[in-house]
Amino acid sequence: MDKKIFGIGLFLLSLVSVARASGQFVPQEIAQREQWEEYLLSAEIVRAEPLKQGVTKPWKLYLKKGDIERTAAWKNVDKGLGGGARDSWKYEIAAYRLDKLIGLNTVPPVVEKEFRKKVGALSLWVDSNYNQREIMEQRIKIPESAQEHLEDMGYICRLWGCLIANDDPTQENIRYTEDWRMIFIDHSRAFRSDKEYVKRLVFGINGIKRYQADGKPFLIRRVPRALFERIRGLNPAAIKQAVGPYLNDREIQAIVVRVNLIENEIAEMVKLYGEAGVLY
Repeated sequence: MDKKIFGIGLFLLSLVSVARASGQFVPQEIAQREQWEEYLLSAEIVRAEPLKQGVTKPWKLYLKKGDIERTAAWKNVDKGLGGGARDSWKYEIAAYRLDKLIGLNTVPPVVEKEFRKKVGALSLWVDSNYNQREIMEQRIKIPESAQEHLEDMGYICRLWGCLIANDDPTQENIRYTEDWRMIFIDHSRAFRSDKEYVKRLVFGINGIKRYQADGKPFLIRRVPRALFERIRGLNPAAIKQAVGPYLNDREIQAIVVRVNLIENEIAEMVKLYGEAGVLY
């Protein structure tokens, strides 16, 4: 196992064309996800430290197996937030498994692992150059060669947020690698199943979230055709088989309802911009 997988500077070449076709993880990384899952499950925890950022009080665990040393984030939050919302470590695993099911390939490996006699979600640490907040606050210049790709990935991020009803995406949870691939982390407040989140999408023409300045919607302007078709093909049985015990039947059914809402949303975009302008 190559311990540099998912690390900074993994491949020092432009991966934009690969990322557009198959997600943000390149084929070599995707092929080794099961090995990383096994590593997370079986590696020894040699050191641990609490992370100061975040409201879920995660831990940073230092792992070792053989000569492979890596770090991972562990959380075991599982509580209601009121209004039908929940903050749960189980959603981290469900998000990763759903990501694999639809071929999104932007969520790092996550497994269930015991730490300090408690079960929780252990996520492979993402080595990244920047997060979205740092780019905005530090006015970091995005290379011209990556701008179109990142714009498209922004729309994919919104599509993903709609599917899993994640109304708590923060700028810190969108990470950028050295070669300007986008990685999504922290899904413990996703998978809303209460009334509002099966009637409206988080983003879109009639989306729940709006620009604060003028109230305009966050549009899902362009999406990969192949990804859209895989989302359209989701059904309760396939989702349940993928996510296992980490989502209940109501949460699974809510995903299916949102798939229909996403289909309607993309249909509206096609009316406005034409099929070739929306699906690529």
